[in-house]
Amino acid sequence: MRLGVLDVGSNTVHLLVVDAYQGARPLPAYSHKAELRLAELLDAAGAISAEGVDRLVTTVREALEVAEDKGVEDVLPFATSAVREASNGGEVLDRVAAETGVRLGVLSGPDEARLTFLAVRRWFGWSSGRLLVLDIGGGSLEVAYGMDEEPDAAVSLPLGAGRLTNDRLPADPPDPEDVRALRRHVRAEIARIVGEFSRLGAPDHVVATSKTFKQLARLGGAARSAEGLYVQRELSRAALVEWVPRLGGMTAAQRAELPGVSAGRARQLLAGALVAEAAMELFAVEALEICPWALREGVILRRLDQLRGA
Repeated sequence: MRLGVLDVGSNTVHLLVVDAYQGARPLPAYSHKAELRLAELLDAAGAISAEGVDRLVTTVREALEVAEDKGVEDVLPFATSAVREASNGGEVLDRVAAETGVRLGVLSGPDEARLTFLAVRRWFGWSSGRLLVLDIGGGSLEVAYGMDEEPDAAVSLPLGAGRLTNDRLPADPPDPEDVRALRRHVRAEIARIVGEFSRLGAPDHVVATSKTFKQLARLGGAARSAEGLYVQRELSRAALVEWVPRLGGMTAAQRAELPGVSAGRARQLLAGALVAEAAMELFAVEALEICPWALREGVILRRLDQLRGA
């Protein structure tokens, strides 16, 4: 069957169309993205601005038209951190439903971590052993660990690259004092959860997903996305230690000129790098592997599992 996953994230609204069959790998058929950066459209009270809500409604409506054009049988719509934590999140969901007919399901942070973990487990298989999975989104950082398809620990922290950039790095290029303060904040937040994972034992395989990690890996010398899904891509902590100060001295426009860095994500890349560096150091990770599957694929896989059990 042809499924569409409509992901209203903190950075983008992404419709992923896949041909999905029970017992088979979901095959991507079409991808439609719009960069809204909802995490950066919050007012002083933490509400998504009127402009942001207008743009979201328009974008969801456009995505539905694309889904219809592509022959999608079923759309799986969900929202993550930006809508989940907005002070007017309920009103936003009601308006989207009223004007588009789509009722967005809001995933909790731990659910994001669990579904991403499921996707990573299915991609790498049982031979990868105990997995530690890291994902940096626009609004949050997800961490999950486990031996099975359901992680033994799954945590979400408010350390998304867009959120941190908007709240703590207002200048372009960033003020060095702001960067140091953000570095301290990120490390203190991650350090609070390290013990919960350490008691479970050392992972056999450390994996990262998300655009932030993919861009950082590309800066560290990983293969371009054009070289295909099955090329192994890694990110080392040594590369991050080298790149973080360099990114801190650049403007967003200068970062956008770097290999693999998109203009829309360039401004928040430094914050993402600080989170990635802190997570790798505090979890004692020297290198990790990039997984091409993440939350959207996890949602699809969970849906197929439900159909199999029906």
